[in-house]
Amino acid sequence: MSCVFCAIVEGRAPAWQVYEDDDCQAFLDINPATPGHTLVVPKHHATDLLDLDEGGAQLVMRATHRVARLLDERLSPAGLNVVQATRAAAWQTVFHMHMHVIPRYDDDGLTPPWRVAPADAGQLADISRRLTG
Repeated sequence: MSCVFCAIVEGRAPAWQVYEDDDCQAFLDINPATPGHTLVVPKHHATDLLDLDEGGAQLVMRATHRVARLLDERLSPAGLNVVQATRAAAWQTVFHMHMHVIPRYDDDGLTPPWRVAPADAGQLADISRRLTG
């Protein structure tokens, strides 16, 4: 298996590292949405969010929180987006679990990926029943 994020974690591929702890590493995205766009990855290979156990997910979220604070303190963005994609249908393109921490700046040109529209109450009730029943 050839995984670019595993290669970065193992030091076999270059990266602009911004954070590291025992469990996770964070480095700048080479195709950034905005300046400072950072990826947070677990050091052990997990394909996506659902491939992590709950403890692993907590470790990634802890590192993501630390990176978000670092970006906020050092880059002073107007805001931050945190994005995670699981599976190709959700826009995952690198199949090693990762979080995107994206600093947002006034007039950075990014737009929301969907439009807000009211949901059908019947559909909401059906989905709620399926998830809680």
